[in-house]
Formats: sequence, C-alpha cells, structure tokens
Amino acid sequence: MDARSFLYKQFISRFPYEPTPCQDRLFQEMADFSVSADGDILVVNGYAGTGKTSALAAVVAAFKKSGMPFTLLAPTGRAAKVLSSYTGSPAYTVHKHIYRQKSLGDNGFGEFTLSPNREEGRMYIVDEVSLIGIERGRSNLNFGSGNLLEDLINFVRRGTDCKLVLVGDGAQLPPVGLDKSPALSPEYMSVAGGVRFCSLSTVVRQEAESGILHNATILREHITSGVSSLPISRLGLSWDSFPDVERLRGDALIDALEYAYDGYGEDGTIVLCCSNKRANRYNAGIRAQVLYREERLVRGDKLMIVKNCYQYTGKLEGTDFIANGDMARLEAISGYSDRYGLHFADARLSFPDYGDKQIRAKVLLDTLTSETPSLGPDQQNALYQGVLADYAFISNKKSRYEAVREDPFYNALQLKYANAVTCHKSQGGQWPCVFIDNSFWQSELSLDDLKWLYTAFTRAVEMVYLVNFKDEYFI
Repeated sequence: MDARSFLYKQFISRFPYEPTPCQDRLFQEMADFSVSADGDILVVNGYAGTGKTSALAAVVAAFKKSGMPFTLLAPTGRAAKVLSSYTGSPAYTVHKHIYRQKSLGDNGFGEFTLSPNREEGRMYIVDEVSLIGIERGRSNLNFGSGNLLEDLINFVRRGTDCKLVLVGDGAQLPPVGLDKSPALSPEYMSVAGGVRFCSLSTVVRQEAESGILHNATILREHITSGVSSLPISRLGLSWDSFPDVERLRGDALIDALEYAYDGYGEDGTIVLCCSNKRANRYNAGIRAQVLYREERLVRGDKLMIVKNCYQYTGKLEGTDFIANGDMARLEAISGYSDRYGLHFADARLSFPDYGDKQIRAKVLLDTLTSETPSLGPDQQNALYQGVLADYAFISNKKSRYEAVREDPFYNALQLKYANAVTCHKSQGGQWPCVFIDNSFWQSELSLDDLKWLYTAFTRAVEMVYLVNFKDEYFI
C-alpha cells in the first residue's frame, strides 16, 4: 500500500460517519496533497452543515497517529479554542505563531516581524481563514508586511518542505473593507502558485433536520447563486417546523433572554447586531432588565477587548498580546481616575479563551458605550499626546517613546460590553444560543446582508432566536 492510500484509509477509519461524496473527495485530496510534491497550499472551502468540522478532526487524528508533524492555527483566540476543542489538539493564533516582537515604533506601539521557520515537513492547518485579510494599513499595521495572508504563506514557505491547509467558509462575511475572503478566493490565491482547491457543499444527513442548518443552507444558496440583491419576499427562511429556530417579537425578548441565560448560561448566549449602536442598546437593556446590574461595571460582566494591546507580552499563555475581539470577564474593579479627558479604572480580568488566565490592567471606560468600534482617532491622538507630554522631561527621544509605551494609561485596555456584539466581532466563535437582531428594514437584501445573516446563523450550535423579523422573510 502506497503512502497516499495509507493516509486515505487512516482518514476514513477515524471518520465516525459514512462520508458524503464531497467528504470522500476531501480525504482523497488531503491524502494526495500530504505526500505529493504537486503544490504546497490546499484551500478547503466548506459550507455550514457539510461536515467540515468532523472531517478536519479525522484528518488531525490520522496525522497524530501516523506521526505527521502538524500545527493548528486560527486568526483569533476564540477560533483557536473552538479548533482545539473539536480536534483534541492544541491550537494557536496565527499572530502568535508567525510573528515575534522586534522593536517599538515611533508611535510607541510594538512592532512585530516575521519569525524564522526552521521546521521540516510540517503541515500547517489554519481554520476560519475567511477572517484573514490582506490590506495593509489596517489592523495589521504593526505586524510584518501588514498583509497577514501573504505573511502566513511566506512563513510556511520559509520552512523546508512545509505545507499549508487553509480551511474556511466562503459564504461568511469577508474581512472588513473587502468584498470577498481572499484566502478562499481562487482568483487571489492562484497568484501565490502551487495552490490546490477543494470544496464541501453537500449538507450531511445528520444535519439535514436542523433548522439552523436548513436556513443557513438557503442563505448560502442565495449567496452562491450570483445575486447582487434579493427581495425579502424571496428569501424563504423557515422556523415553525424546527425546534431550534424561534421567532420573537420585541415584547417577548426579555423573557426569552432570561430563559436562555438559565438554560445556556451567560457565556453560552450571545446577541448579534449590525452596529455598535444597536449592540449598546441591547447591552444596556440586558444589564438593567435581565442581569439587574446598575453600576457601570460589576464583577461578572462579560467584556470584549476592542483594540490590540501589546503591554502584556507573556502574561497570557498562547498569545504575545491581547487582541481586538478577545473576550474577558471582570473579576474586580477599583481605582477610578480621570485623565486626558478620559475615564480609567484598575481591573482584574479573566480570559476564558486562554484557560481563564487572569491579569491586572488599567482599563478605559469611555469605549464601553461608544458607537465607534474603539476609541476614535481624535481621542486616541489626544491620549497619546497627553501621555507624551507627561514624559517631556526625558530628553532622549527613544527613551521617551519607551516610557510612553510602558505607560499604564496609554496601554489601558479598551472594552465593550459583550452580551451583545456586532456580527463581525462574533466571527470565529460559536455559542449554544444566538439571538439575531433584525436590523434590515429595507425591502431588498444586498449580498453583504445575506452574508451577514448566514454568518449570524452559523454562530449558533443549538438554538437561534430571530428578533423582530417580518413575515415576508419566511415561507
């Protein structure tokens, strides 16, 4: 038996179901890719309900048994936690694995350069690649070239005979500012050379009766049909014949949230919105009417970090920095102070995606209810200039920047309440129970709107509540 056939049989033997034709092709493609010199990148586009997770778990188990060296990666800490949970193997964030801190820039931020790769014959498997962007000058400003996808490919190719598997769902929302996910785009990826493609599109039998997957599949078919917009009367969603999808009017929302919190827990429940403004309204209502929290912050509050922070290098196992989108829970808060026109406090936070590891940090309170994703440019610059002025007595420019970089106010974690978040912020995560806020009041949905709804549906594992959706959305 040749190596290709051996690996294929290993995949099949560790797969708990009868594979669909799509899954079987994936196993064959993965076996051939693993032993062949034909290409070093495999792109796997797997839609919701097609058994991508189970298939990937079987591949990882076979690699582990056969001694194939592999590394599991994901764009965010939450996505890495999900990947680790269903494969039973450690998973790391892409940033953590491919970058190392080099120096600090003129703006006081840490700068990260691409790490060397001394591995030989290693398979890098990256999940949720629809989140990986290519635009320089955005969130990757201080990392490598600023093009995360390009840097990831270059890192893998710095190794000897290493290979890269990119796994994702092309129907999900693309990175902010892009109209499609470049890592799943044949037009973009083909330029890299040595790229093979595989797709999972058949919904597996054991998922066919799920209302969540039924509706996600309807949305995916609209998305892949090539439409640029769709009247809501043609959407064709369904809820009344499925126990895991329920419609809610606004006046029933509080009771449903209380029921969900009792059944799934606060950490197992999320509300998804289109905007920070809507999320703020939900968070305020949940804190006041469901959790009965009157103080601005109280112990147990679920929070989201909304701006990268590089001061805590090495303090959270699994990451060199606290990333935009990381979830945290407030354990204690004290030491309130006002400086630079902003409001601060001292907090102790735990991070559920990093083993509930705790840190003490200065936190910025102004972003909790702001309608911008994080501190606005004017406020951020005023903060920087104010902190810089505090160190004007340091004559050496480099030393002054170093002092700013270590300043606790400048490095204060920017937070938002996280009982309700935007759908973009939810990507890479899964929750047992998801409430989807209907913010689409127009008569037609754009392609972006369809991808938004699809992404929202596919964040749910057990239950979806559709809040204030009109009758026209349904069959």
